[in-house]
Amino acid sequence: MVKNIVKATSARFESVRKAHLSENTEDYVELISDLINKFGKAQTTIIAKKLGVAKPTVSKTLLKLKKDGFINHQPYQPITLTPKGKELAEKCKQRHQIVYDFLIKIGVPKNIAEIDSEGIEHHISSETLEIFKKFIYVK
Repeated sequence: MVKNIVKATSARFESVRKAHLSENTEDYVELISDLINKFGKAQTTIIAKKLGVAKPTVSKTLLKLKKDGFINHQPYQPITLTPKGKELAEKCKQRHQIVYDFLIKIGVPKNIAEIDSEGIEHHISSETLEIFKKFIYVK
């Protein structure tokens, strides 16, 4: 019995750790996509301001995103998303919107729903997301 409880707890914490690892990548890719859509380009300085981090932190993360195949980037040039980056950005935006819409539907104020959906979107399972969608779009 104790062994099963430990195993279940371990799996839960592993899931949370994995979500935390991908959270930074998802935030950056989604923001880069938003900046490109809004301003036609994404730049290190703007990303740093939007995320409230230092430019060297952004530069380090951009190198990782480039290595992982999410962006194309050369120093002093605008950042572009690869097809892999575009796909991830779209998935993140959809997930964010579903969580936000669900929170609004259950009565959470808009300003709080925006903040909460930003955190929840990284940790929600696909199963729970599907239930949220059914709840939101039921007539």
